[in-house]
Amino acid sequence: MAGPGTAPRYASVDALRGLTVAAMLLVNDPGEWAHVWWPLEHAEWNGCTPTDLIFPMFLFIVGVSSALAVVPRVLAGGDRAALTRTVWGRALRIIGLGLLLHLLAWWWLDKPHFRPWGVLQRIGLCFGLAGMVAIWMKPRLQWGLIGVLLVGWAALLWAGGSLAPFQNIASRVDTAMMGPLVYQYDAQSGLGHDPEGLLSTLGALATTLLGLRAGDWLRHGQRTRLLAGGIVIGLLGLAWSWWLPLNKNLWTSSYVLWSAGASMVLLWVAHALVDLHRWPALGRSFGVNAIAAYGGSALMVYALAGLGWWGPIYERGFASWIAPLAGREVSSAAFAVVFVAVWWVIVRWMDARRWYLKI
Repeated sequence: MAGPGTAPRYASVDALRGLTVAAMLLVNDPGEWAHVWWPLEHAEWNGCTPTDLIFPMFLFIVGVSSALAVVPRVLAGGDRAALTRTVWGRALRIIGLGLLLHLLAWWWLDKPHFRPWGVLQRIGLCFGLAGMVAIWMKPRLQWGLIGVLLVGWAALLWAGGSLAPFQNIASRVDTAMMGPLVYQYDAQSGLGHDPEGLLSTLGALATTLLGLRAGDWLRHGQRTRLLAGGIVIGLLGLAWSWWLPLNKNLWTSSYVLWSAGASMVLLWVAHALVDLHRWPALGRSFGVNAIAAYGGSALMVYALAGLGWWGPIYERGFASWIAPLAGREVSSAAFAVVFVAVWWVIVRWMDARRWYLKI
């Protein structure tokens, strides 16, 4: 039973969050980066593969969760200033965890430099900003802000003079701010790029806010609007891509709409199957322990790689017999599947004991 100022917990949202986290692990942890199976590849620059839909799906669910957890407290008369402090407290802890993991990777794996930007940093920033919007803005203003972000970010990209790798305004701003600390940096040319940099977070925030609006539809039982909205928004993104390419690295406005439309449709499917027809909530254990799975798996990777065990485990346990039969791309993907399965066992075990890591 939900308490005052709270919405019922939707198993579909936990399941979808969990499947997204599992997909993140699958993509992030191949046996070898030199041989990644093509379905698990990102688009090299322009374009959108199924893998490119994973991160925006997670940010979209961050917005959905804010609509289900934050908005009911506001409507119940909760102290908005206190809610704001709570939201930003959690946002800063998520950002801090991302910085800590990057610090450990730099120290443990002898990375060439410490990288300030990252996935958790972007999630934390978008969570904090979307929470502010949920607390302080009415729905009509939220739609207006989404429109401003989409049009403004597109105009800024075009005003930058180029959408090419390293030459676009997002890459130039990130490199000017961080220099060699960005994800990719060429010391000879002084050019760099970071897929989770500052300016492209404008597009990522629009994705999160579309999740906030979709979560409100879900909370009010507006299932038809959720499905129709997803189809229309996705088609608008596809149409916009004729002028502004789908591009995850830049998180272009067309990519925002295309990925958010797909996320809305998948949320509608998950809600229909899990909440209404009572199908098993596959992925729920990952979803209720998303931080433990993401952060813990990163620490496991650092430990295996730092101790020199990753290569031997992969070569002897997978590549030595799978590669001759199906190729190294398949053996690399098989390793990733087993890695996800190991973490599925861990989070299932934690869920069975009601152990939930929250920050």
